[in-house]
Amino acid sequence: MRPLAEEHGGAQATAQPATAVPFAIPPAPPALAVPAGVQAVYEDEHLLVLHKPAGLLCVPGRGEDKQDCLSARAHMRWPGALIVHRLDQATSGLVLMARSLAVQRQLSEAFATRQVQKRYVAVVQGALGQPQCPPEGPWQLIDLPIAADWERRPLRVVDATTGKPSQTHWRAVGYDRAQHTTRVELEPLTGRTHQLRVHLSALGHPIVGDTLYAPPPHHPGQRLLLHARELGFAHPVHATWCHVVQAEEF
Repeated sequence: MRPLAEEHGGAQATAQPATAVPFAIPPAPPALAVPAGVQAVYEDEHLLVLHKPAGLLCVPGRGEDKQDCLSARAHMRWPGALIVHRLDQATSGLVLMARSLAVQRQLSEAFATRQVQKRYVAVVQGALGQPQCPPEGPWQLIDLPIAADWERRPLRVVDATTGKPSQTHWRAVGYDRAQHTTRVELEPLTGRTHQLRVHLSALGHPIVGDTLYAPPPHHPGQRLLLHARELGFAHPVHATWCHVVQAEEF
């Protein structure tokens, strides 16, 4: 993965806020069958990069039924492992964990100062910036501020008045004519809650399987098709550049 400054050197479009369409929050979908155990994509004595399956929490939630999580599973195999960042429960993909407080502090600072490169892949409804040849479309920028929707928590909304600055680079990489869906790559420049889901929904192309931001019939009961595929970061001890990739399963 190249640095963002190099890879996004072309023209970038700024999205405009979409008109909000109110809809009722649907009931929670049936729980996904989450595989047992935990998979390490990369590990050394200082850090771990783990695969989080869709449907698994990163950290424990409230209630006995929300204690199974990536952090708890990691502790069973790597005692003392510490969460550095999180993914939504519905999102699959790579999660970075530290094996000491010192490494956790360094990695957390790297995330806070945008020194970690993150790339996601998603499948969205409709034809979004259909890719050109060869084979990907150009990188574009979504620049829409995001705020909490206090009346419909945990939802977030695009709000130009109270929202926090939120930016996402995206490009189309494939169009499925039969399903009328577009596969996109995403690089969030900020880390707001539900940022990718809110931004794509605001463009009118919600992620397939999104039960929060895609009004019916755009969430037909399948998992959220959003996957954290790549992480790039400087190793906090060795200072070497680490680039970890795990392909999506959809």
